Amino acid sequence: MSEGPRHSCGVVGMMADTDVVSYIHKALNLIQHRGQESAGIAVFENGMHTVKDNGLVGAALSPRKIEGLTGKVGIGHVRYSTAGSKSVVNAQPLTVEYNNGSISVAHNGELTNYKELKSKYMDKGWSFFADSDTEIVARLLVKNMRTNDDPVKAIRAMMTEVDGAYSLCIMFNDRLFAVRDPYGFRPLVLGEFDDGFMAVSETAALIPLGGRPIRDVMPGEIVEIFSHSYKSYPASGQCPKAHCMFEWVYFARPDSVIDGREVYDVRKRIGMILAEEAPADVDVVMPIPDSGRAHALGFSMASGIPYEEGFMKNRFVDRTFILPTQKLREQAVDMKMNPIKSTVEGRRILIVDDSIVRGTTLRKLIKVLRNAGAKEVHVRVGSPPIIAPCFYGVDMKTRDEFIATKYNVEEIRGILNADSLAYISIEGLVRALDIPETDLCLACVNGKYPTNIPGERHRYQATLKQDFS
Repeated sequence: MSEGPRHSCGVVGMMADTDVVSYIHKALNLIQHRGQESAGIAVFENGMHTVKDNGLVGAALSPRKIEGLTGKVGIGHVRYSTAGSKSVVNAQPLTVEYNNGSISVAHNGELTNYKELKSKYMDKGWSFFADSDTEIVARLLVKNMRTNDDPVKAIRAMMTEVDGAYSLCIMFNDRLFAVRDPYGFRPLVLGEFDDGFMAVSETAALIPLGGRPIRDVMPGEIVEIFSHSYKSYPASGQCPKAHCMFEWVYFARPDSVIDGREVYDVRKRIGMILAEEAPADVDVVMPIPDSGRAHALGFSMASGIPYEEGFMKNRFVDRTFILPTQKLREQAVDMKMNPIKSTVEGRRILIVDDSIVRGTTLRKLIKVLRNAGAKEVHVRVGSPPIIAPCFYGVDMKTRDEFIATKYNVEEIRGILNADSLAYISIEGLVRALDIPETDLCLACVNGKYPTNIPGERHRYQATLKQDFS
């Protein structure tokens, strides 16, 4: 994607008969796309030991930094901040001490009532050392463990207080748990190895390591993981599901399977439906690499228009989305995306992107194609227009940053300097996902939120909240 939304995090937890550090380290590399700001590993071996730092996995968890780190149970985390600053103090796993040992938490998602909870407990005399919502999770677990010293009851009690999105890997000393919020916003899957069991954000982290996917952690479920088995504590009560549609559109690796849907297949179907809804008279279909590839291939398959690569991506240039200003991000595009002239020159081009947030980078890419000799440049987009903020772990916080809240499709086409522009419809996206619309979070494209957000529309008349008792 050229300039779209950024995700919050990826998590992994494992227990085995042998050392798990190498497994967790490799798994974090395989889910690095979910967060590039910091990385960390915590293991329990005669006490809790945590190593974390800012940077990619290779730097934050270099061989020198993790030398001597061993354990048969551990968790890991890669982070992109959506709640809390980028300071290393907010890097995860987040470990806290209590009277019976240590609790370590790795969190993917975002709590919608974090500020309220923090204010509530500060009024009660609590102090906080970070400004991450994950600290609330850890401290609530400590509070609940003091009451009953039962991890499952402590997790259940924590779940009754927090709202929003959370997929968690948690260690209570040497006991390992995987937890998914009752709406199932963020993915979390179980996998089996010859010598252990793992919970991880995506199946793509299992198979390359020799693991076998078992199933998704269900919304609202708590799973305790052992070295040769796992135990499920199913959710009680009823709660509507709200799987984030962007997991399939962009966030997840194409080779992952999330909630029974292969990401690559979904993206191809998005492209095929785009071709049905918004055909184009062009010579060639090309993607915005890398995330637009499957969408573009699907468009090509359905339309019969040849698919070609039109951009060469320089993978060693700074990642544009983490540069501090929009001007620097735009300058980086010239270095990051170079046109392939034989694909572009003298031809009518259709480019397929997975989403448009601001449109500034895409406009620059269209200019690059025209300068390379493109006769026409048409644009098709694999998600509906983004019109509302995300409060569940995606870095899209204000309506001011969305081009689609200020302009209609024809006006956006003119701003991009495209010959035509079309987005997939919400109905088309739901059809591609093959998931009931009532089981999806589509808030960013329809403005209807699955949980109560002050000042925003709830997709149901009444709040439906799960009973965790």
